[in-house]
Amino acid sequence: MVVCGDDGLAHRLAAELRGVYREQVTLVVPPSGRRVPQPVVGRARAASAALLDMVSAAVNRSGNSGNSGNGGSGNAAPGTGEPNGTVRELEAAEPTDDVLAEAGVDRAAALALVYDDDETNIRAALTARRLNPRLRLVLRLYNRRLGQHIEELLDQSATLATGDARDSGLDGAGTSTTVLSDADTAAPALAATALVGTSKVVEADGLLLRAVERQPPRPGEVADPGLCTLALLSATSNDPAGADGSEGSGDQGPQLLPDAAAVEAATGRGTVALEHVSYSGPPLPTARAGVPPFGELFSRRLRWSLAGLGACVVALAVALMVVTDDHPLHATYVTLLDLFSINEPAHNDDTGRQILQLLSGFVGLLLLPVLLAAVLEALGTFRSASTVRKPPRGLGGHVVLLGLGKIGTRVLTRLREMDIPVVCVEADPEARGMATARRLRVPVVLGDVTQEGVLEAAKIHRAHSLLALTSVDTTNLEAVLYARSVRSGLRVVLRLYDDDFATAVYRTLRAAHPGALTRSRSVTHLSAPAFAGAMMGRQILGAIPVERRVLLFAAVEVAGHPQLEGKTVGEAFRAGAWRVLALEVSGERGTGEPGLVWELPETYVLRGEDRVVLAATRRGLAELLGRRARQRTDS
Repeated sequence: MVVCGDDGLAHRLAAELRGVYREQVTLVVPPSGRRVPQPVVGRARAASAALLDMVSAAVNRSGNSGNSGNGGSGNAAPGTGEPNGTVRELEAAEPTDDVLAEAGVDRAAALALVYDDDETNIRAALTARRLNPRLRLVLRLYNRRLGQHIEELLDQSATLATGDARDSGLDGAGTSTTVLSDADTAAPALAATALVGTSKVVEADGLLLRAVERQPPRPGEVADPGLCTLALLSATSNDPAGADGSEGSGDQGPQLLPDAAAVEAATGRGTVALEHVSYSGPPLPTARAGVPPFGELFSRRLRWSLAGLGACVVALAVALMVVTDDHPLHATYVTLLDLFSINEPAHNDDTGRQILQLLSGFVGLLLLPVLLAAVLEALGTFRSASTVRKPPRGLGGHVVLLGLGKIGTRVLTRLREMDIPVVCVEADPEARGMATARRLRVPVVLGDVTQEGVLEAAKIHRAHSLLALTSVDTTNLEAVLYARSVRSGLRVVLRLYDDDFATAVYRTLRAAHPGALTRSRSVTHLSAPAFAGAMMGRQILGAIPVERRVLLFAAVEVAGHPQLEGKTVGEAFRAGAWRVLALEVSGERGTGEPGLVWELPETYVLRGEDRVVLAATRRGLAELLGRRARQRTDS
């Protein structure tokens, strides 16, 4: 395996392949002086500096404890007794022809290009495809549409070079090119984490899986399992001094894919239950900016003024009809003439008619400024459609999103798809996500979040939760600390670069604020398993976080997997490793429509031609789908 990248995702992916899949890995990274630095902020408050010292001490303690749950140091994979793979590191400024050749791309089984720049990944992919047409490629691209075209182009190139579309990649499984985005992989988990009670959703290739965290109705009882129980939450999740929910938490930590006996015995513990598995419809087209609705075109005061004037016109027309015994349409017509002062004076009419004409003229005088205000407001609304909006007065119960980079933009889109009110905070007016915020008409506060008054302008004191997703760890941490000082019970989710650091921050903040909900997430920790699975030639549908661990969903062909083929669904289930959730069928009852059979009986025998959707842990998926496991079986 060859991994090329310039940030933490490359190192995390190499560790995943080595520690979980036990593969031999060559890691190509820029020289130390040219790697993407993790920026720091020079204006951190004293509270932030104090917490950073506490977190650093926690990180050091966890490092001295020898925890290698992320595939770090150690010569054997935990629980396997077999040696891990090795990692050979190669320093190069760019992935040129010579560098890729030195890395052994011509002999490699798979290559992952995870540079932060899309153009660098595309250029290296074209070179690698020329050096080795049978190479499995995994690209990190933020541009979805470009990624689809590049994937088709590289697959077509491999087909022409090899003469067989299925004769490329690992073990002849699937296509030879996979385009992924760490932003798309992590965004659903980050968005769901910000909302209490929101389902965790995995959606890929038309497949929709929804899971939700559930708490037992009363102490000593078991939570509703739904279709099946995917995980048991930590027994110490409500204890600030308890375990941190990672793989090193022991028996008190979360249990992924428990069996029925473990679920029945886990009284009083929360669960992650599978609610729904189905095919979703095609994605809705992106809405284009058009004419704003009437409620946004005019202010509330102006709308009330227009309504009042309309009521006056109706009242004058009715009064004129009663006084003169005129037809309703003619009475309305005469009233409008009086309103615009273009009717003949009522010199010879009775007193009632004269009074109504005077009142109509007075209402007409009031109508002129209202019409002028309506024109000015409409022009201002259309002009502001291309500019950022400010948070409206009285806003509350919203999500404050810090940072509109790659991750923040995807999370913003996901939140608006769920119709969640959002206020964004961004320091750079030319940031990547500003165009998306304008298109979605989301309020944006422009300013440095570390400055006084910026979070207040985003109505943080009335917000439901805070998502700190900037690329600067100290900025995210400082924003969370300041927000907690404004509102101690605020739900916060912060993105941190290193997962060990994220774990330490999570533990410290939870101890400092036991009554508030705190989540810390590392994007590389959420996205690396999907990239590793794609390098192994498998379709990873998505991942959901379960506290500090990750549960993966994959689509798998039963053929070639002795752990599945010829066994019943009940026999194929392995607690803590994998579980079959649904059976994919090409057509239901002759309709030719793809579908899923998700209520599989335990006695159903899996056949070689079946394709199933399963949930798996990282190591369970490696054991089930890894090349070495199948090589041992074949031998």
